[in-house]
Amino acid sequence: MKGIIEKWNSISLVKRILCGLVIGAILGVVAKQATVIGLLGELFVGALKAVAPVLVFFLVMGSLAQHKDGQKSNMGTVISLYLIATFAAALVAVVGSFIFPVTVNLGSAVAAEGAAAPGGIGEVLKTLLLNIVSNPVKSIVEANYIGILAWSCVFGLALRKASDKTKALLADVSEAVTQAVRWVISFAPFGIMGLMYTSISTSGMSIFVDYGKLLALLLGCMVFVALVVNPLIVFLNIKQNPYPLVFKCLKESGITAFCTRSSAANIPVNMELCKSLGLNEDNYSVSIPLGATINMGGAAVTISVLSLATVHTLGIPVDIPTALILSLLSAVSACGASGVAGGSLLLIPLACSLFGVSSDIAMQVVGIGFIIGVIQDSCETGLNSSTDALLTATAEFKQWKKEGRKLPI
Repeated sequence: MKGIIEKWNSISLVKRILCGLVIGAILGVVAKQATVIGLLGELFVGALKAVAPVLVFFLVMGSLAQHKDGQKSNMGTVISLYLIATFAAALVAVVGSFIFPVTVNLGSAVAAEGAAAPGGIGEVLKTLLLNIVSNPVKSIVEANYIGILAWSCVFGLALRKASDKTKALLADVSEAVTQAVRWVISFAPFGIMGLMYTSISTSGMSIFVDYGKLLALLLGCMVFVALVVNPLIVFLNIKQNPYPLVFKCLKESGITAFCTRSSAANIPVNMELCKSLGLNEDNYSVSIPLGATINMGGAAVTISVLSLATVHTLGIPVDIPTALILSLLSAVSACGASGVAGGSLLLIPLACSLFGVSSDIAMQVVGIGFIIGVIQDSCETGLNSSTDALLTATAEFKQWKKEGRKLPI
């Protein structure tokens, strides 16, 4: 048995995850009644979601507490890249919707039950601000990453004057939580097998037939962002072939994010990826959880595409200035998606209001979004989370280039 375990662990995690994907898909087709398999996925995601808030809190607090005066930080560059990438994704979605306009069958759509969309951009920003000052313990319990980041920064700065013993204790706790995360991630192949089984056994392939054109446009825009826009942003910063880094992030972060459908659950995975790239933990321990809250290119694509699909269905003309405003609105709304129950889909009525579309009609489109959510949300999360790691690495590699250091790609 020990030999089998050692042999299993000697195989790269990505290859083991791919095996889990294939096995889960096959079981989802041939053994639809074996629902216990899906429990593996629920346990895996549950464990990641449980430990991620604690990991983020202690890593960010520890990094800031250990920070030395005069030590360089690249957070300004990272935030700029996050905002640029999110706006670029929204712009791609708008242009794609004009080149390949699609319509939706609103008559067959059912409004999302119990869903409450924000009334305006002011409400989205208000929710974000309230999340910042939420009780720190409550923030950890409810996985409110805006609140976790805010309070961990406050406590981290306050602990800069602490004794060396206190800082050492904080470092030990951070390392212990990190080790717990590594143990959870080691079960990723089995968890992802369960997640894939659940998706295939419950939704099947009919989703591609009923909403094929809409899904094709959504996924096409996301693929274009992942393989053209993001590499261009990376190239402009590091001035060398970006694709080795792009593919590494998609392979090691995008696959697990696709299956877990949770940027928060994928934070530990991105942390491990950044560590394998040799990045500075003081930087990525802050930028990765921050990216999980404001770097939302996939959400911006979803908001723009579904909003314009509604507009095209209703025959409302759209001029270029309005399209640019939609891109900006989608990008800003997407950054606030993490603070709104229901994620990016519930921000569609906000974008639709730009064209005078009633809330009732917009909520029918939200209902369609929930129907295709198995595919849409998986791809959206995969793009969002892999881009977090990609742009974090890009910001640091840009600094390395200035210092004349060789990049590990």
